[in-house]
Amino acid sequence: MSSTIMRTAVRLGLLTGVMLSAAGIALAQDVAFNAMPGTDFTKFKTYKWVNIEGATAPDQITDQQIRSAVDSQLAAKGLSKAEGDQADLYVGYQVAVTQERQWNTYGMGHPGWYGGGVGTATSETINIGTLGLDFYDAANKQLVWRGSATKTIDAKATPEKRQNNINKAMEKLLKSYPPPEKK
Repeated sequence: MSSTIMRTAVRLGLLTGVMLSAAGIALAQDVAFNAMPGTDFTKFKTYKWVNIEGATAPDQITDQQIRSAVDSQLAAKGLSKAEGDQADLYVGYQVAVTQERQWNTYGMGHPGWYGGGVGTATSETINIGTLGLDFYDAANKQLVWRGSATKTIDAKATPEKRQNNINKAMEKLLKSYPPPEKK
């Protein structure tokens, strides 16, 4: 095998690996969080859902799926949902959906090979959903923790798959609550 063909094969292999890695990253949830320095998170034992004024909310079904996923994660961390108006934390969320153009390309051959290179490109619009989750210290009326999870939305997903995606996103996001203590 000539060195030119060998180099081309290696380049194609690396390019394919990079493209597959990028596709895998696009399908996973991206999460981020920030916390108020100096907050004693051990004092928070109860929480209450609140609506964030001016926030975009999803339909009622998705709203219930999100709240259920967050409730489950907070219960696993030892927090209880308050029955009345008194709670240590107020929990609220908002959602945003943006659209991006995704290009899918496929190429074969090399311009230097017999017949030249052949390739096609298609595009599609994909929806990217972001969920922002906020925790407020009820006593001080102060934001103490904020997290966000972002993922490509599969419009054809079944209700079970949608709930599973929300559960995974909230599990991944709330791994950072309470934030690790600085030493």
